[in-house]
Amino acid sequence: MKSFYLKYYLFPLLLALPVVHGQANTFILLPGNDLDALQKLIDQAAEYDTVLIKEGTYRLPPVTIAKPLTLLGEDRAVLHSIDGDELLLITGRKVSIIGLVLTGVETSYLKERSAIRVVKTHDFIIRDNVIKDCFFGIYLEHTGKGKIINNRISGQATTEAGSGNAIHAWYCNQLDISENDLSGHRDGIYFEFVNNSRISKNHSHDNNRYGLHFMFSNDDKYYQNEFYGNGSGVAVMFSKNIEMISNRFSYNWGNASYGLLLKEINDALVSRNRFDHNTIGIFVEGSNRITYNKNELRENGWGIKFSGGCSTNQIKQNNFISNSLDLVVSTKLSDNIIAENYWSEYTGYDLNRDDIGDIPHYPVKLFSYILDQVPEAIVLMRSFFVEIINFSEKVSPVFTPKEVFDPLPQMHPVK
Repeated sequence: MKSFYLKYYLFPLLLALPVVHGQANTFILLPGNDLDALQKLIDQAAEYDTVLIKEGTYRLPPVTIAKPLTLLGEDRAVLHSIDGDELLLITGRKVSIIGLVLTGVETSYLKERSAIRVVKTHDFIIRDNVIKDCFFGIYLEHTGKGKIINNRISGQATTEAGSGNAIHAWYCNQLDISENDLSGHRDGIYFEFVNNSRISKNHSHDNNRYGLHFMFSNDDKYYQNEFYGNGSGVAVMFSKNIEMISNRFSYNWGNASYGLLLKEINDALVSRNRFDHNTIGIFVEGSNRITYNKNELRENGWGIKFSGGCSTNQIKQNNFISNSLDLVVSTKLSDNIIAENYWSEYTGYDLNRDDIGDIPHYPVKLFSYILDQVPEAIVLMRSFFVEIINFSEKVSPVFTPKEVFDPLPQMHPVK
């Protein structure tokens, strides 16, 4: 009996292939074969064929796919690394990996081992897979026009050094990463030199460092994602033209945690996001020409904290609700615009009933300056002493910047 069971079916592929070329063959792999059975089938298959992996567990060495092909798992077939090394290496264009469970890729301090590695190719699809307890989940290197959709990638990261990223992209272009569940890694999604890509409708939670991490990446968009329970929510660094729309940043707590970090970025949009229960909602350092519009910052320690040179930013029509400190600045914001926001702590009046406060709102409190000098003073946050010094500074400002105010505070939350 042959070492593996092989059948050929001839039928038009209507699903799973990135491109359908007339008719294609399906090769079927059953459990109980030798370790090289899957690689042999892949090598035997022609371009645009399908390799169907039947239900079962397959212990495998690394497998390489170097041509257009669909690898399809039936009933969550399991691919388990036999020696802790990588599982699937994709170097061919138009490869689809669908419906598999991948596990057993062990931590290495010398090599970035991953369940699926895609190198120097394009037009790939990675969809509907489960990746469990692997060092890196999906690793992309010099790739383009790829789709990573509806995968569940979970790990058990305890330290940054001993864990990889759920989705790691390096020098890539035109990626579409959507509807994935990412947890238990160093970063949920990591972008470095990745341009013209979009990240949407993902759940990135309980990761050791960041839910999403940008480095030197431009012209990207992320929207309708949820980042919660991570070391910090999202970090965008040394990038430009990033759109951040309709995301939720929640429960990112810690001594230096934040929902969103913006460091040395320019020309970006932060709109219609919700920041709740973070140590710092948005932390900004050295970032210019950013529009913050129609966001809700609710029950954070700090709403927005500016540090370092930040110029030509607009903070308009946002809701600041029940934050311990709504706005903290440690630098001049003279050419920034702050207007038409709702501040739950605003105590002004609206005599003409146009829903705009008749007196400006000064959101920066004296206590924020004390905290910068003496962080231990946080224990006094809700004390009567703090209320007195904030009130005295409000009556006769000396330390807080007079140019930081909202001339048109809204009387009701912005819809």
